[in-house]
Amino acid sequence: MSPRISWEGVFPAVTTQFNDDLSLNIDATAKVMDGLIRDGVSGLIVCGSVGENTSLERKEKIAIMETAKSVAAGRVPVLCGIAEFTTAFAVETAKEAARVGIDGVMVMPALVYSSKPHETAAHFRSVASATDLPVMLYNNPPIYKNDVTPDILASLADVETVVCFKDSSGDTRRFIDTRNMVGDRFVLFAGLDDVIVESVAMGAVGWVSGMSNAFPREGETLFRLAKAGRYAEAMPLYEWFMPLLHLDARPDLVQCIKLCEHIMGRGTALTRPPRLALLPQEKAEVEAMMAKALKNRPVLPNVGLKAA
Repeated sequence: MSPRISWEGVFPAVTTQFNDDLSLNIDATAKVMDGLIRDGVSGLIVCGSVGENTSLERKEKIAIMETAKSVAAGRVPVLCGIAEFTTAFAVETAKEAARVGIDGVMVMPALVYSSKPHETAAHFRSVASATDLPVMLYNNPPIYKNDVTPDILASLADVETVVCFKDSSGDTRRFIDTRNMVGDRFVLFAGLDDVIVESVAMGAVGWVSGMSNAFPREGETLFRLAKAGRYAEAMPLYEWFMPLLHLDARPDLVQCIKLCEHIMGRGTALTRPPRLALLPQEKAEVEAMMAKALKNRPVLPNVGLKAA
């Protein structure tokens, strides 16, 4: 496999589905994956933040990877998130992803420890050097407290397997700064829902999306309109979508996204502790937001999506 990836478009960060006793519901998770693919998304990312990676056991992560590989069946690329406490554990997970046949991995900084910049770079270098899979580096400083700056990213330009950078900082200037340092060395992906149009304008060619779990066709359409420079058509859709996209920037984004997904009949709202259900007032606010969105759901411009 070439270390250069050609993926672009919307890659939902797929939710992990649980039974009422909070055990893994692999069949329901497979149904969610298949529904997203049928609705036209460009790829899948499993075991990411939205997939509750840190609440999963190793054997559950492997089961989810195997299921994603089987469900996708080559229709779209599948990446698996790697969110571990140590570099050694992250390397082990990357090796499991390769064994399963996953198309690539999305590597987060080592969790819990707030590393110094050179330590963050060393973690990424060690994991990426231990696999032949294409690697997407994931920056989400508000959540993971480690900021993968353009300087850190540029220091990894010599690692052939590092091919993609997903930025969830919300600072779209990072895309330009990165290009000014290393040109087109890295494929750039947006990672924060409510700056997607701006990110595409700044050079992002892909979007790891949370809210596209609930509205996959709207997400893919918005991305393609922005990528094509069809801003007159994109902006009404973006304005309609924005209140929901803001949910992706909250600490309880997983609960919010899963509730929206549940309202759309695509999954359940169950999350594993420490993530607890939204408080009644919060739940009511998200439900009201969804009711308004569904009442005013727009007719989507034609961007070449396959039929649902």
